[in-house]
Amino acid sequence: MDWRGREESSNVEDRRGRGVKGAFGGLGIAGIILYLVLSFMGVDVGPLLTGGDPSPGQPQQQSQPYQETAEEKELRQFASVLLKDTEDVWTKIFQDNGLNYTKPILVIYTGATQSACGTGQSAMGPFYCPADTRVYLDLNFYNDLRNRFKAPGDFAMAYVIAHEVGHHVQNQLGTMDKVTALRSKMSEKEFNQYMVRLELQADYYAGVWAKHVQGKGYLEKGDLEEAINAASAVGDDRLQKQTRGYITPDSFTHGTSEQRMRWFKRGFERGTLQGGNTFTNDPI
Repeated sequence: MDWRGREESSNVEDRRGRGVKGAFGGLGIAGIILYLVLSFMGVDVGPLLTGGDPSPGQPQQQSQPYQETAEEKELRQFASVLLKDTEDVWTKIFQDNGLNYTKPILVIYTGATQSACGTGQSAMGPFYCPADTRVYLDLNFYNDLRNRFKAPGDFAMAYVIAHEVGHHVQNQLGTMDKVTALRSKMSEKEFNQYMVRLELQADYYAGVWAKHVQGKGYLEKGDLEEAINAASAVGDDRLQKQTRGYITPDSFTHGTSEQRMRWFKRGFERGTLQGGNTFTNDPI
């Protein structure tokens, strides 16, 4: 992706080098929302978030200023440029549909950090917290994509960030609230199906973003393949097969590799807000 030298977002909050009280604390009031949407990789976050109940507004302890490496600086700048691209694209799309887009904040951290949804940790992967409209990202996830998930390339990371911003789009449109309201009305198996549809729609929105970025001439040869490979790498079926040797479809919360690739590609092909209704009665 052609990103060097381009404008960065001003909506980046750098928390690297800070300690967190109660890094294994509870989720708090908004915890149920975080549990539903933060695990991009399909990780069971329950064991990571047990313990006390720190206040969402609890101050973090500042240690010495964080000294980033040259690689970390490049990743930070890349993430900031990507965020600016999402701001430009979604502001325009919302305006075209008679809507106002409120930009999210990207929080960059290391290890653990406090969100309005509770304590976030690197092991969860990137996540979006609707309670404070922030995307949380540990830049080390780039290495996880490349080494653990075998999804290298800058546009693989771009897909990840665009997917989380896709959750912000859902939050802006009220979709996330409608889905979370269903939790108490159905079984876990039934609700998981809605979670899959929520995640696939975020993949669709990531594809829409990629379509508009292509229109600006920023995509390079191989970028789309990197994003599609990343979407495949984090499919529920693939992750379950890798971690435990078998799959249980009723426990899927993000969709299969095929579904994630297909909805991202559909977003890229259509490029519209309206084309990504994953909540119809049609099979997904």
